[in-house]
Amino acid sequence: MSGDEARAARAAAPLPDPAGSVIRRPDAGLPTTTWQDWSCTVRLVVTDPGALIPAATDLRALMGRVDAASSRFRPDSELARANARPGRPLVVSRTLVDLVATALDEAAWSAGAVDPTLGLDLVHLGYDRDIVLVQDSVTPVGPRPGIRRRWMDVHLDERTGVLTVPTGCALDLGASAKAQTADWAATDLHARYGCDVLVEIGGDLAVAGAKDDWQVLVAERAGRAGQQITLGGGGLATSTTTIRRWQRAGHEISHILDPATGSPASGPWRTVTVAAPTATRANTCSTGAIVLGAGAIDWLNDTRVAARLVDRDGAVVTTGGWPS
Repeated sequence: MSGDEARAARAAAPLPDPAGSVIRRPDAGLPTTTWQDWSCTVRLVVTDPGALIPAATDLRALMGRVDAASSRFRPDSELARANARPGRPLVVSRTLVDLVATALDEAAWSAGAVDPTLGLDLVHLGYDRDIVLVQDSVTPVGPRPGIRRRWMDVHLDERTGVLTVPTGCALDLGASAKAQTADWAATDLHARYGCDVLVEIGGDLAVAGAKDDWQVLVAERAGRAGQQITLGGGGLATSTTTIRRWQRAGHEISHILDPATGSPASGPWRTVTVAAPTATRANTCSTGAIVLGAGAIDWLNDTRVAARLVDRDGAVVTTGGWPS
């Protein structure tokens, strides 16, 4: 399937329920626009009505560049080309260099709890195309054969732009690229148009500007009960095992994997929302908390971030001064 055909298929397919730090009517009355892309809801809020249309155009263009650089599902993306030639260096764009560098930095910061080298594991489990196109299967799935590599085995020369994906893995930037795009967009649009900006891409949210009282409703799904909080700056991210799921031989499989095993994370938390200085770091913390399971509370307290965790029975636990 060509890149154009893949994009057309995604556009025609029904979208799953949106996840996450679902923003529902943040600061009602502010200029807002929403659309669907990357199999999720994109939301842009600004404080200057005249900036809304050009800012939305800029955000769409940025997302297009990120998609062309880093999509695992586009055969014409730079990431797909790098994954297709393991062990061989490839000169890539500055966009992909920055995305991979951030993913590796976040892997190091989280001590590997969030690892961008799980692409082959996701494919082995059936997540080999955009989530709206993934089909259930009756075929059982066992351990992935072959050698396993981790994030520290990836070689990236940030100066020359040379990326080498090691044999035995494929990069998947799903845990960081979406949040990093929200961070980039909020910062760039604020600088360009001089107004306060909120960008949300599928539950990863970033704000920029002087406004320190963004009203955000945190909920697991659109239309579900949630908690309204005030976000003063930085980023907010939600990771959840309740969506992006499919079945193999009657077993539900989630897209959040434990890097130690290559299998879906099986801890006590189904959804975690984190507020942090950036959406990227918030996403690392929320994803890492689901992976770490029982150890997540101590880890989040050590990182000094505010978090809201929902266990598999729906009980809520908070850390780090999360608003009551």
